[in-house]
Amino acid sequence: MTRALLRLGLALAVALGGLAAVAQPAAAAPAFQLPFPCDQVWEGQTRTGHSPQNSVDFNRANDEGDAVLASAAGRVSRVANEGSTSYGRWIEIDHGGGWTSRYAHLSSQDVSVGTQVARGRQIGKVGNTGGSTGAHLHYEQRLNGDDVRITFNGSQILYFGSRSYTSRNCGGGGNPYTPEQVCGSGYGVVDQQALGTVGRTYLLYNNANGNNCVVTLKAVSLGTASAVSAFLEVQGEARSTDSGNFTHYAGPVRRAAPGKCVKWGGSVGSTAYTSGFEHCGS
Repeated sequence: MTRALLRLGLALAVALGGLAAVAQPAAAAPAFQLPFPCDQVWEGQTRTGHSPQNSVDFNRANDEGDAVLASAAGRVSRVANEGSTSYGRWIEIDHGGGWTSRYAHLSSQDVSVGTQVARGRQIGKVGNTGGSTGAHLHYEQRLNGDDVRITFNGSQILYFGSRSYTSRNCGGGGNPYTPEQVCGSGYGVVDQQALGTVGRTYLLYNNANGNNCVVTLKAVSLGTASAVSAFLEVQGEARSTDSGNFTHYAGPVRRAAPGKCVKWGGSVGSTAYTSGFEHCGS
């Protein structure tokens, strides 16, 4: 009996040692930032009994319809609507390494499953859907499916209680607007060009009416009026341009161009892009 137990103990030790040898450390957390535009101040509340325990609810005055941004870069993995229960309208972003973030009770969802989003990309708006009893954003960070204590800008938030937080979700795509929002219903992005690190210009097309649209979104000096432009030129016609000192974007510049080639582009500060004539008919 003693020898049998000894052999069993050795076998378990070897097995456990083998498991320890192949165990991998948890992936480092993404550089999460508050899911709101740069410098906005929000009250965050954590509480025992919250479902799940480590989630946080964000509020500020008259917040229904306010922009909700991706707190880190990733791929949209869920866009769902639970109706009048639970999360209501919600979004999940997969950040890789087992890390995800969730955004619930939204009034609108501005992305679809599979969309790659930069940190700071608007994904929806604050709402009062699902089991909510007042407009707010319910937010979670998860690792391998389990909710974990939330960090922003490298620091853990308060557990448990309420505290004011200032968003540092600034630059790097932190513009609260999307090109689809600026151009309007029915437009989809067909091309885009980065303007270094200061912004990006987009070409969109509306299949229903054959119109093109160009918009340039800033990634720096957001909320402060600075030089930005967008232009669209249909081959054989005069160029249309929107240029000036704007807080977030230039455009929309819309032109009908069914079956025609277009030249498009824009600028932020001294960084500019001009395409050749292309996208003939789309």
